[in-house]
Amino acid sequence: MSGLRTAQSVRSTPEGLLWEPSERWVRGRKGDVTVVDSRHPVLVWEPSLPVPQYAFPRGDVREDLLRPARNPRPGAHSGSKIFYDLDVDGEPLENAAWTFPGADLAGHIAFEWFGRSGRGLDHWYEEEEEIFVHPRDPHKRVDAIPSGRHVRVSVDGSLVADTHRPVLLFETGLPTRYYIPREDVRMDLLTASGHHTACPYKGVAEYWSTDGGANLVWSYPEPLPAVAAIQGLLAFYNEVVDITVDGERRERPVTPFSAMLTQSSRRGRGPA
Repeated sequence: MSGLRTAQSVRSTPEGLLWEPSERWVRGRKGDVTVVDSRHPVLVWEPSLPVPQYAFPRGDVREDLLRPARNPRPGAHSGSKIFYDLDVDGEPLENAAWTFPGADLAGHIAFEWFGRSGRGLDHWYEEEEEIFVHPRDPHKRVDAIPSGRHVRVSVDGSLVADTHRPVLLFETGLPTRYYIPREDVRMDLLTASGHHTACPYKGVAEYWSTDGGANLVWSYPEPLPAVAAIQGLLAFYNEVVDITVDGERRERPVTPFSAMLTQSSRRGRGPA
C-alpha cells in the first residue's frame, strides 16, 4: 500500500498508520442532521485495511451528539482506545466514532461508514456528490475505455459473450474487466439474482448467474459520471470464467474475490 503513496503529503505514525490532508469538502448526515461538515479532513489508511477512511478536526464535528461509548471496541481500529456512541434524536449508534492514537492525529475524530458496519451515518458527500461504501482513494485510478478488441467469454465450456466493441475498465489493483454490450451476450443463459453491491468508484451494480448459483455477471445501470462508458454493459468475473482477447486466452487472475466466488459456487449463491 505504501508503495503507491510516494507524495510528500503522505505521512506515517509510529502505530503504522498512513495519512494525508485532503482538500475535499466532506459532509456526513444522520437523517436530516449534519454531524460532520469539514473542509479540512484527513485521509487515514490503517495497516489492516485496503481502503482509506476520513478523520475530521473536532471543530468540524457535532461533538454535542457524541457520548463516551458504553461498550467500546478496543482493537477495532489500529491502536484506538477512545470510542464514542452517536446520539441523534434519541437513536444511539454504538461505537459510531473513535479517535486514532498518537500525536499526529490528535484532535481528529473518525466515523464508521454505513456501508461497512451499519453503525455509521446515513449519507456522505464530497463536495456536492454523494459517495458510498468508503472514501475514494486519491491514489487509485479507474479508467473506462472503449475498445475494438475481440472478446469472447465462456462459462463451463459454453460461449456466453462475443463482442468487437467492449469497454475495458482498468482499476488499480484489480484485473482488467471487460464490459460487453447486452446485444453481444447470451442473455437467455443468464438469470437475474436480485443481488446488488455498491462501489465508491462506479456506483450500484446488479447481478446475474448462469445456473442459479454464484453471481458471475454484473452491470451498472446508472454508473457514476467518471465511468459513464460502462452504463448498461455486462462484465464477468475473470477469476472463474474463461476470457479470450484477440485470440489469446487470458489466465484466470487470483484476487481477493477468487476464494469467495469458489465458495459461493459451492453453496449455490452469489458473493456477498
